[in-house]
Amino acid sequence: MSLPVHLVPSLLGVRVGDEVVVEGDEAHHAVAVRRLRVGERVVLTDGAGLSVTGAVASTGKRRLTIAVEEVVAADRPAPAFTVAQALPKGERGELAVEVLTEIGAARIVPWAAARSVAVWKGERAEKSLAKWRSTAREAAKQARRSWFPTVEPLASTAAVTALVEGAAAAVVLHEEGGLPLSAVELPDGAAQGADEAEIVVVVGPEGGLTDEEIAAFEAAGAQTVRLGAEVLRTSTAGVAALAALLSRTTRWR
Repeated sequence: MSLPVHLVPSLLGVRVGDEVVVEGDEAHHAVAVRRLRVGERVVLTDGAGLSVTGAVASTGKRRLTIAVEEVVAADRPAPAFTVAQALPKGERGELAVEVLTEIGAARIVPWAAARSVAVWKGERAEKSLAKWRSTAREAAKQARRSWFPTVEPLASTAAVTALVEGAAAAVVLHEEGGLPLSAVELPDGAAQGADEAEIVVVVGPEGGLTDEEIAAFEAAGAQTVRLGAEVLRTSTAGVAALAALLSRTTRWR
């Protein structure tokens, strides 16, 4: 049985034999919800590559202490995949974030596409972004990731275009794309996990991409591709594309 995973702000400088204190909501969840008891083993991670394993030394109402038995430093997964996800309607945004996190996205960028049904403005934007970030955090713990994904603030089409321009490679998913995703060539070294390689996947909204959006992304260096004969929902298309690309790298070999 896998050990439970909990997030802490930092593990820098922690060594075997040290004690790490977990406080606040994370400790409450461990003690009150998971009912961890003294002597049970747990994994702590800072979401930035460091993880420790140890036994619970003490518990309190919103506090627990872990006696460190093992420290592991994980390399950042490479190549890194960024997904620009057009805002889906309802709870499908959280679904997309959850599964993209589980599958290994390094960065998720909510995108206000021209035909997005959902609109983030004012207080709703703040709450929606917080929910996406919370979803990514919990999914990363469930997936036992040492490196947690970054969920960026809401981006405009111009900002996504800039992401595409700065990437080692970028694809835009479109049912009428002239090139199948399987035919896309990965950048030199990306399949072998080159650190500098970042690949961007742009996922359009339920209403589809506009001609202007496609033109802007292609001018910035993206390739417009199709996944197959089936048309996927915006909340699942990015996951399918990311899985297909990951299978061609050392991350999935």
